[in-house]
Amino acid sequence: MTTAAESTTSLVQSVDWLAIAPPVTVAVVAVAVLVADLFVPEARKPLLGYGSVAGLAAALALIVPLHEGDRATFCLTTGSRACSYTADHFALVVQALVLGGALLTALLSLGDTRRLPAGEFWFLLLSSAAGAALLPASRDLATLVVALEVASLPAFALVGIKRGSRRSSEAALKFFLSSVVATAVMLLGVSFVYAATGTLHLTELAGRLDEVPGQLSTLAGAGVALTLVGFAFKTAAAPFHFWVPDTYVGAPLPIAAYLSVVGKAVGFSGLILVTVVAFPAYADVWGPALAVLAALTMTVGNVAALRQSATRARSAVRLLAWSSVAQAGYLLVPIAAAAYAGDRKIGSTVAYALMYAVVNLGAFAVAALVARTHPGNRVADYRNLYATRPLAALAMGFFLLCLAGLPPGIIGLFAKVTVFSAAVDAGLGWLAVVMAVNVVVALYYYLQWTAALFRGTAAQDGTERPQAPARPRTPAPLTAAIALTAVAGIALSGAPQTVLRFAAVNLF
Repeated sequence: MTTAAESTTSLVQSVDWLAIAPPVTVAVVAVAVLVADLFVPEARKPLLGYGSVAGLAAALALIVPLHEGDRATFCLTTGSRACSYTADHFALVVQALVLGGALLTALLSLGDTRRLPAGEFWFLLLSSAAGAALLPASRDLATLVVALEVASLPAFALVGIKRGSRRSSEAALKFFLSSVVATAVMLLGVSFVYAATGTLHLTELAGRLDEVPGQLSTLAGAGVALTLVGFAFKTAAAPFHFWVPDTYVGAPLPIAAYLSVVGKAVGFSGLILVTVVAFPAYADVWGPALAVLAALTMTVGNVAALRQSATRARSAVRLLAWSSVAQAGYLLVPIAAAAYAGDRKIGSTVAYALMYAVVNLGAFAVAALVARTHPGNRVADYRNLYATRPLAALAMGFFLLCLAGLPPGIIGLFAKVTVFSAAVDAGLGWLAVVMAVNVVVALYYYLQWTAALFRGTAAQDGTERPQAPARPRTPAPLTAAIALTAVAGIALSGAPQTVLRFAAVNLF
């Protein structure tokens, strides 16, 4: 007979500290930066930024020992062996993406925090990055929701962290209110799913949703639908995209870059986990819904980007914001295709996300550089950038061509082809046609901006415009961010199989 002591002992488990090292490292550094801010004199506040960069780099390095993708922890010790944290290949790839994106954001921010409270800024950025790194490894709905909110709540404060900026405060408020509503809807959905199945672990949900009693089937279906709504908001899928342009314009430029890449990666990671891993039994519901959302999102994003005026204040950031909405539509296509193909191969989304992260962060880095001499950050301010900053103009042109999917941005072209192939292979011919039309439409504004980088600035009457004042010295971290993204983009274009191999494998 089993004694009470033996029963208690069976519930004890050890924690795999190496498996959870990446998010834990970022969280520890966040707390250390906040405490250090109390003692570091004002003149030495930049050290907090360099410490944050070092912490993110260390967390990124800790992914390397986990490359086998076979570790898990916080597992059930009775009955099922379902785990709440799994460091599989999907989790590791997305962790590398979000921590790399946070690291580049930190580099962009090093020279842009003079008017911001340094301690709070770095603490919030690292806290959000810790939640973003935790989310792809989460394997139960409770951990997933907690990770999502840990990634999101600091982001609200980061958007509104500019002191005395009405635009920043309004953007943060709109972002916060819309996100809270989406989170409330998602939590209601999670509660419905739990009530119908009695479990929160994703792998167990996949089996139990197939066996839901008839009287609970409506409750389970409503829970699945409401849960997906919350993640659709995080991915900026239409019609849940309305917060994006104003939030990006009102936020500090590095934070807009962070939201466009890391925030999007968080949303798509959660969406993949709940659809492909937890809710395959309802693939006939979420598959068509995501296909329609993908078509609507890419169309709305591209049409809105076409309407942006080059002379409007902050039109460059607004154009990148609408471009990110359109790119979200492309990222949704392979997830929708997985429902029709009946497998877990969402590698095309991961491959596209990796390409998008590199080139979009690079485009924001160049925008941050131009904003140092042209605070309005209009698309018109990039006219003949090649004459004053030739390397920055070449880098920006390359990034825009990657987003458009044109040579020499080979990685952008190949990533779009894999997404297109995923739709065709799943029998979604109509979605492939919609995507092809949208890719052609997007060429107009990407090429128009690229051409402006090398176009002369002479006035229409033949006279030259007054010479621009001497440009300020570019901070080394900003130069490093542009160089890193450019080199990464060129390397991936030279060897696209480095990223595209994810499209051919099952990451789970």
